[in-house]
Amino acid sequence: MSNNLKTVLAQMGDNYKEIIKSGSRHYLEVSIARKAAEMGLRDIVEQYRDAHAIIPLKRPLAGMKVRIDGRTFTNYALFASGIVVPPYVARRAGLKYQVYSPLDSMICNFA
Repeated sequence: MSNNLKTVLAQMGDNYKEIIKSGSRHYLEVSIARKAAEMGLRDIVEQYRDAHAIIPLKRPLAGMKVRIDGRTFTNYALFASGIVVPPYVARRAGLKYQVYSPLDSMICNFA
């Protein structure tokens, strides 16, 4: 269990709580390492440099969008905050989660 990882995931859930909608087709991809670096938690930056959280969106954002096969997110973990992370991130965080059920087709929003 990583307390710093828990802190980053909690902050992400807090930062995006106003735009999260569970089960949405549209999502935003957020770098866990970048968020950790912004928070000054440099000890986990390298460990999670390729890990991203998925933020399901209430509505599409302005900007470019790309359709993604939802099966990409099979077995991902859904936290109570509404953010979705790869299973290994959830296990390392040691937080309670549900298995995420992605839609067949998802739309990544780039903001």
